Amino acid sequence: MGRGRGGSRTQRRHFRQNRDNVWKRTKPDPSSENAAENNGAGADPSWQPFATQNPSFEEYYKEQGIVAPEEWDLFMEVLRKPLPAAFRINSSSQFCSDIRTQLESDFMISLQAEVSEGGEPQPIRPLPWYPENLAWQSNFSRMQLRKNQTLERFHEFLKLENEIGNITRQEAVSMVPPLFLDVRPEHFILDMCAAPGSKTFQLLEIIHRSTKPGLLPDGLVVANDLDVQRCNLLIHQTKRMCTANLIVTNHEAQHFPGCRLHKKSSSASEIGTELEPPITQLLFDRVLCDVPCSGDGTLRKAPDIWRKWHAGNGNGLHALQVQIAMRGLSLLKVGGRMVYSTCSMNPVENEAVISEILRKCGGSVELIDVSSELPQLVRRPGLKKWKVRDKGRWLVSSKDVGKYRTNAIVPGMFPSGRSLAVSMDHSGSMDQEEKQENGEDGNVEDALQSSEDAVISAGEVDEEVSSFPLERCMRIVPHDQNGGAFFIAVLHKHSPLPANQGTASPEGDLCSTTDELIVKLPTQDTEDTNGLLANLADDTDETTTEAASEAELIEGEQEGATLEPDTTITSEENVSEANQVPGDVEADPKKTRGKRKQLQGKWKGVDPVVFFKDEAVINAIKTFYGIDESFPFNGHLVTRNSDTNHVKRIYYISKPVKDVLELNFSVGEQLKITSIGLKMFERQTASVASCAPCAFRISSEGLPLILPYITKQILYASPVDFKHILQYKSIKFSDFVDAEFGVKASGLMLGCCVLVLSKGGKTSSDPIQVDESTIAIGCWKGRNSLSVMVTALDCQELLERLLMRIEPGNGNLESKDETSNGKGDVDMKDVEKNGDKESTTAATEG
Repeated sequence: MGRGRGGSRTQRRHFRQNRDNVWKRTKPDPSSENAAENNGAGADPSWQPFATQNPSFEEYYKEQGIVAPEEWDLFMEVLRKPLPAAFRINSSSQFCSDIRTQLESDFMISLQAEVSEGGEPQPIRPLPWYPENLAWQSNFSRMQLRKNQTLERFHEFLKLENEIGNITRQEAVSMVPPLFLDVRPEHFILDMCAAPGSKTFQLLEIIHRSTKPGLLPDGLVVANDLDVQRCNLLIHQTKRMCTANLIVTNHEAQHFPGCRLHKKSSSASEIGTELEPPITQLLFDRVLCDVPCSGDGTLRKAPDIWRKWHAGNGNGLHALQVQIAMRGLSLLKVGGRMVYSTCSMNPVENEAVISEILRKCGGSVELIDVSSELPQLVRRPGLKKWKVRDKGRWLVSSKDVGKYRTNAIVPGMFPSGRSLAVSMDHSGSMDQEEKQENGEDGNVEDALQSSEDAVISAGEVDEEVSSFPLERCMRIVPHDQNGGAFFIAVLHKHSPLPANQGTASPEGDLCSTTDELIVKLPTQDTEDTNGLLANLADDTDETTTEAASEAELIEGEQEGATLEPDTTITSEENVSEANQVPGDVEADPKKTRGKRKQLQGKWKGVDPVVFFKDEAVINAIKTFYGIDESFPFNGHLVTRNSDTNHVKRIYYISKPVKDVLELNFSVGEQLKITSIGLKMFERQTASVASCAPCAFRISSEGLPLILPYITKQILYASPVDFKHILQYKSIKFSDFVDAEFGVKASGLMLGCCVLVLSKGGKTSSDPIQVDESTIAIGCWKGRNSLSVMVTALDCQELLERLLMRIEPGNGNLESKDETSNGKGDVDMKDVEKNGDKESTTAATEG
């Protein structure tokens, strides 16, 4: 991840600044109230509760008919209530079944007493439409979970499991779009507007779900977002997944690069091979197009939208939404599926966008009927007719648009998409130069022929009804299943898009694909649209987690900030003079005056991705851990620092990610990659580590993948000893309950080692066997003791899971008192506090 404008890197401390809960109201101080009454001061006269009404909003949606008149009062009543908290169990988590059982057998029963009179029959319940009881909704709002003391245990459970990555806090309706993508493990998936990352996490779960330990799926997810700080949030959210099949990029979605390889541009020196990359163009089997929108479907969790809402918000985003959707379709493989979604109720952002892209794509794209999928999800058909509101006027067709508003209100916003002949003067096919620039032949049809065929006269009927089967779209409204509002449309690509859909993007050939480029839209008042993208997307994207305050900081606060490529530096320079990871190298003070020299790659402010090929380091790692030769190392290791003497972290990438990375090098690094791969090895920097034969430890994220291939520095531990080392963090060899285990541990080489929880009566002398249920942690073998190298949260989670398995029905941690008071089976006074403790601290901080 790189530096944004101004050179400031997003730090973890930025994420810890909680965004104010818009539903939260500070309780008045009685003393302050008395002082205010007595002195006429001390109270804030400007304070007012959020108004949960907006006459313009009500007039607009009543006129659009999004719900029947008899439902209107219920619709508004539910909109004014806080949104129930919802979360999803990570289906690829090792403890997925344990967590689901705990919810079904523990919390559903214990929380029953908290149901208020007249409330829902269950305090928490699985969402009936989500497969396998993996998604849950609480009838307590987020504020109630925070403040109600009787809910504290449940709230702490949610926070811990979310931070570990076993669950994801996510709005219920936000979970729907990925389910309609029909994702399979071998698919290449693009999430075009991904931050804050809950849907990306969901997609990663699906492709990893059927994968066995030590193996990786054949697919990948590319998660993109416009704003660099939101990309950092996306990285923080998805790193809990511990995946080698993810690439995070930082591009405008409507200009996302297609990475089309022309043979003449292939550079063998950059990819280290004389062969062409396995893929010659970046196309996707599935595209999730969850576009920025006005976000009025999130009123229940963001009531400040009430006062900000006006019809112009949706009108201003329509053009960008069409552009992003068309770009997604151009990057979609023939036979692929794209889901377009918004959390807006506005038909101008929903049905109007679908109508426009169907119109532009001709018969190459079909809006498919998915009404038989997820039958328990209550949804409503899309609208066939709607109106446009502009400057206080209702417009039913493009002929009602004033001549000075034709740039802002375009024909595509209306159900028929038809326009007057006079409005077509500026629209036509691209000129010959543009066609050649895009690699097209001169004999092509006019790009907007379908629009020209749709020209109407001013005397035709005002009422417009779309000719497309928009009833196949899905509208989810709040009062149907006590959630938020959402719009979803599923599109299938039957054939390449019609030629000459528009002109080249500002990045030139970066966006060229077999289908064509970005749609050329009529000039519109969208100059600042991209600047609004982050703000509007903040209201549209799901709030990912209450416990992880990162989402609450970024959500609703960041402005879009796309970084421009530094065209003065070539991609060869990027590989040979890569950025250094901060803190890796001490720069020459004479040259930099105490600051590290920033060696820029192609993308300004972003550390380049470099294949790691230092055979000495790789062989040392393989020898030290006894890594089996069947584990694919060659070409799968990357770093963000080209100075191999100071590489701090080594990342592992899957085969499909490797193929995309090689293609990216071949086309001049068109992808601006902010994160890639899985952190596998990390240099141990503590002084005691200088004596270890191997300078690199296995990271907690990478351990599950490489564990089946490790033959050295690995031991079985009994449940009792495993529990003790999690509790006390460091134990002398002589203090282990299993004396044989202590002897074996002392015989390991100095450095990182792996501790595996024994099961089924296995002893420390049995050969290591790994399956889906294997629990293992990284440790540091010191001179006299063994110390854990995992975070305190991971220790807490593993302890709870271990205690539940050893002592069924006991989900509480009585052993916490032993840890904090220094009491237990091991005398903490005997634990080493110097070298080994120092190395452990350094490891957990990394």
